[in-house]
Amino acid sequence: MSAIVWFHAHPDDEAILTGGSMLRAAEEGHRNVLVVATNGDFGEVPDDLAAGETLVDRRRQETLASAAVLGVDRVVWLGYADSGMTGWEQNSRPDSFLQAGLDDAARRLADVLHEESAEVLVTYDWHGNYGHPDHIKVHQVGHRAAELAGTPALFEATFNRDRLRAMAELANRLPPVEGQEPVDFEGDTDDGIPLGIPEAELTHEVDVSRFAAAKRTAVACHHSQVTDTSFLLRMPEEVFAAAFGTEWFIRIDAPVGMQQRWILDPD
Repeated sequence: MSAIVWFHAHPDDEAILTGGSMLRAAEEGHRNVLVVATNGDFGEVPDDLAAGETLVDRRRQETLASAAVLGVDRVVWLGYADSGMTGWEQNSRPDSFLQAGLDDAARRLADVLHEESAEVLVTYDWHGNYGHPDHIKVHQVGHRAAELAGTPALFEATFNRDRLRAMAELANRLPPVEGQEPVDFEGDTDDGIPLGIPEAELTHEVDVSRFAAAKRTAVACHHSQVTDTSFLLRMPEEVFAAAFGTEWFIRIDAPVGMQQRWILDPD
């Protein structure tokens, strides 16, 4: 059995981007380790915080609940502050992930890779899926940590840009639902680059449709983050399964050419 380290930027990123693959790995008996770079302290602050409870406290609780759904064996927090979106004043905070020294952050992650004798590290694509500074830093730190630790297999979790574009076009041809905005997977990225990576640059397409219901449950664990979760949870179950029942990856140093295969399949 293999140990897989899943490296994510914020509490809640793990569920929507790689939740199905984490569930499959757990079902097959592999060890799942979730590493979260930041504490998510610039997320939405819910109205029901208890006396003395902070947003960081709440988001940690929510992440542990999500991790339990996803079959995660260990959760590790690298301990950095949320950097906020591009141009926010939080970008320059000395304790933010964005300001962390590359090698310092990479060594923290490499320590986990060594402790777990990890065979696989999963990080993000080169523009962090949608340009968020912390997501881009996850890509950079993940690559450096894999180098430091000598991790055998490095994957980038991403979205299939062409598939999402086709789904949006199809959805927008359906009769409109009152109060619902047109579907746009490209217009709300932080760096102006469309979400995800073109299909021609991907290597792995993983069918996780049978885990879609559990993946949705994991997303719902992050209930304090209404903006991030509400539109996903308003989707009919069959629409959610169609949209998020496949997960995509790029294996570094693998020949380009997307195939339907599992990340632990032999080369």
